[in-house]
Amino acid sequence: NPNVNFTKRVFLATDEPAVFSDARSKFPNYIFYGDTAVAKSAQLNTRYGTESLKGVLLDIHFLSLCDYLVCTFSSQICRVAYEIMQQRLVDGAWRVQPLDDVYYFGGQNAHNQRALLPNKAVWPNEFSFQRGDIIGTEGNHWDGFSKGSDKTNGQTGLYPSYKTEEIVNVAKMHAYPEVRVNVDEF
Repeated sequence: NPNVNFTKRVFLATDEPAVFSDARSKFPNYIFYGDTAVAKSAQLNTRYGTESLKGVLLDIHFLSLCDYLVCTFSSQICRVAYEIMQQRLVDGAWRVQPLDDVYYFGGQNAHNQRALLPNKAVWPNEFSFQRGDIIGTEGNHWDGFSKGSDKTNGQTGLYPSYKTEEIVNVAKMHAYPEVRVNVDEF
């Protein structure tokens, strides 16, 4: 309905205090929440103090309550907020847009993809591969290319992200037939 007006609310968590005034001036139809004092406490000279820790914990808490996260997955803050968000949603995967990297956690297994289409390198830092090759991804550049290495031919560099798909490792899990689940609760 074009006659319905929604109030657009954004929670900002940043270590750059100027972001708050910049956002408010560029997007006057939005309401921005956040605390410049928390951002100031995250500066290098005060980052490891008690007040800064309290601010980080508050930012994580409020980020986890957002309907949608837009953040950098290279940030521990964003990934923890996303993990907590998953506790209150059945599947929060569609409620996040990472700006710099795919989701990962320290010590995780290799992140592999399968080539759906062959690729012939065009750019100097790009590598070629064949359909079916296993590509170990090291990160998405969010410009159409990801960085990785071909586990089949050993080449490394950039590759077109759209030519690959995620390999999902599925493990058998014990089923509990004695547990009844009411699907209406979900």
